[in-house]
Amino acid sequence: MDIRDTMLPVLRPLGGEEEVQAIREVIESGWWGKGPKVEEFENEFAKMVGHKYAVAVTSNSHGQDLVMKAKGLHGIDVINPTISFIATAQIPLWNNCSTNIVDVREHDLNICPDDVKKSLKRNTDALIAVNMAGVPAPIDEIRSFYDGFIIEDCAHSCYVPGAGKKGDCAVWSFQAVKTMPCGDGGMITTDDYDLYCKLKDMTWFGVSSTWSRAKGLSGKPGYSWDYQVDLLGYKYYMIDIMAAICLEQMKKLPTHLDMRKHIQSEYNSKLPEIVGRPPFSETVQYYVARVPSEHRDKLIDFLASKNIHTSVHFKPLHKYSILRQYNYRDYPVADGVWESLISLPCHPAMTQEDIDYVIYWVKEYFNV
Repeated sequence: MDIRDTMLPVLRPLGGEEEVQAIREVIESGWWGKGPKVEEFENEFAKMVGHKYAVAVTSNSHGQDLVMKAKGLHGIDVINPTISFIATAQIPLWNNCSTNIVDVREHDLNICPDDVKKSLKRNTDALIAVNMAGVPAPIDEIRSFYDGFIIEDCAHSCYVPGAGKKGDCAVWSFQAVKTMPCGDGGMITTDDYDLYCKLKDMTWFGVSSTWSRAKGLSGKPGYSWDYQVDLLGYKYYMIDIMAAICLEQMKKLPTHLDMRKHIQSEYNSKLPEIVGRPPFSETVQYYVARVPSEHRDKLIDFLASKNIHTSVHFKPLHKYSILRQYNYRDYPVADGVWESLISLPCHPAMTQEDIDYVIYWVKEYFNV
């Protein structure tokens, strides 16, 4: 088979004229900041995931940070899984918390309830449960022995039916290569009205949004310039330019997820047996295959030479020097599997020819 002229990315967004037109309309409207599009997106997203309230923010990471601040989760112990992006462990540090990294389950790389139970401390008042690659984390099992606050990290699970319903609140991601991307952005969803109200004001320095005052909600005609600030806030709000893209991506989400699941099915049925298949995912945010560790890096280099980009999701958090001071312990599952992990290309911009190309060269590497 001839080698591609261009690199096949492991992940990428897919947009079109609809997103371009949506951005054009926002620019021409004169309202570029947090306004009607953000409000519309919050309402539509809350309906999709089955929560009463949604707060659009600048990123999943800022969403988790804002939740911790709103709940007063400061100076405590926070449990999170070692197979995750480093933000999961750094966000507690932003809030003067200790980051308590635990091991994962071997079959789906999700947080391990048994290790959570062994790792609990007197001040373990929060836990971040990541739905790894869109596969739901075992929150029900953790709930059987843990009654602290649980943030359900749904960065990989937009949209898995039922995602976001197990934790005390859920935080989502619209980063550039997620299933519903807008470049970057996030959403907090909850059924807790008091938490929702606090989060809304905290997204902009404790100030009620300009859009809410421009709509005349004060009962007076025109723009209400006066406001009170009675809590510490930040600048974490989403703007209409990003929300407009998200609204268009939401319309395309079912089609994009169908393509991701088609890629998953093709890989599962056609890759050589030596390649371990990941558990089924509704989003296939990553197709995290496993190969013998002695082959992993060689396969990455081989596929790169054929213009196929791969990655590893994820290097265990306890391997990073900035986090080692918090975690002097063993991680037998994560240490045993992570050097076998390889993420193969999986995104809605792929064609059947692209899928076949990946399968062909993986087979060539293994002489199948």
